[in-house]
Amino acid sequence: MKKNFGANTWLYPMPVLIIGSYDENGTPNAMNAAWGGISEVNEISICVSEGHKTTKNIVERKAFTVSIPDVKNVTEADFVGIVSGNKDPEKLKKTGWHDVKSEFVDAPVFDELPMTLECKLKSYDEESCRLVGEIVNVKADESILGEDGQIDLTKFKPITYDPVHHGYIALGEKVATAFSEGKKLK
Repeated sequence: MKKNFGANTWLYPMPVLIIGSYDENGTPNAMNAAWGGISEVNEISICVSEGHKTTKNIVERKAFTVSIPDVKNVTEADFVGIVSGNKDPEKLKKTGWHDVKSEFVDAPVFDELPMTLECKLKSYDEESCRLVGEIVNVKADESILGEDGQIDLTKFKPITYDPVHHGYIALGEKVATAFSEGKKLK
């Protein structure tokens, strides 16, 4: 038997996305967002309201980064989600994260976060709060790459958000090979 919960914003896994931007003075900012994902080829969509400092920064600078935090950065990732850059312009310093300017867009890349999407702003709709970015580069720290040179989730250990229990859950265990496992049923 299954239980009905009604209309909820529950989706598993829900990514934890750290959005990086520069303000009008070139000061880096970061915020945590969970409502986002790939929406087209080389495109990411994120729901982020216009009241965020990050949203204003992105609309003005036409660029942003989206980093995926790992288990090692769960405290800092949560912090940039609960403290507003509008109220605490020094919040990024409190994380201990170090930033460098992206080679591809006018936005910061955070050294401590192992994977980053570097994006150009395609559009922002104030009514729906939908931010759309063109992914122009994906950057990954060598420490999370496998022997094949690709990202290895068992080394990466990215965190996801549990919207029901308000927790962060680590990913990393491979249970099957995609586009292969289902062939057993042919």
